Amino acid sequence: MSALAVLLIAIGLADTCRRPGRRPWLPVALIPATVTACGLLAGLWHRGDLPLLAIAIAGGIAWEVLGAHAERTGRRPWAPLIALGASAAALIVLSGWASEVTGLIGRWSEWTQLPAVGAVSADRLLMVVAVVLLQLVTGNQLVRLVLASVGAVKPAGQPQASDRLKGGRLLGPMERLLILGLGLAGQLAAATAVVAAKSIIRFPEINAQKAAAQLKTANGNGDLGIGIDEVTEYFLVGSFASWIVALGGLALAQ
Repeated sequence: MSALAVLLIAIGLADTCRRPGRRPWLPVALIPATVTACGLLAGLWHRGDLPLLAIAIAGGIAWEVLGAHAERTGRRPWAPLIALGASAAALIVLSGWASEVTGLIGRWSEWTQLPAVGAVSADRLLMVVAVVLLQLVTGNQLVRLVLASVGAVKPAGQPQASDRLKGGRLLGPMERLLILGLGLAGQLAAATAVVAAKSIIRFPEINAQKAAAQLKTANGNGDLGIGIDEVTEYFLVGSFASWIVALGGLALAQ
């Protein structure tokens, strides 16, 4: 699973550099550079590692190119999801080719006295770093692509359901990191409280907007832009997609 961790680290770093219309080549260039650097630092340069790293590079570049195209045009938002899923599946199926993580990362994990690091293997340490990065910008991108695939995100320039629910881009990563951290600490029951807390916070806001929309309609001033049903769909689909990203990362880290 070391090659999968390298792929997730590469796209996690590349996605943080993605800006619409600004240096579109930079995220694509970061993929092979990051995969190569991680492979060298982790000692993944044996014969079986090389084809896995090649798959990681190809999958990462496909994710960046197709994701940027989907953001720019609003078309085929499922394409980057398929590319990432196929790459991850191939790396999992062929994970028997991978060697154990050694190199500088392996030596540092044995040398450090940090209790949260020294007690885990180098392979798991690499995966934990990968899934933490996955919860940040890449997690937001995954959720947005899922929303676009079901029609909950409209093309650029049109009113968006996200305009009615502020703070999602910040709250999403915080929520996923909290679920991941609680899960790694063995506190899955506490992680469910995060899910409940989000519903408690958001649903009164949605209900208030619904009441305001009904009042406008009764007064003949109905909003023809984004309806409350679309906001509810956006919240539910986005929340479930975000939780799946967090739980998927937890499963990989375990």
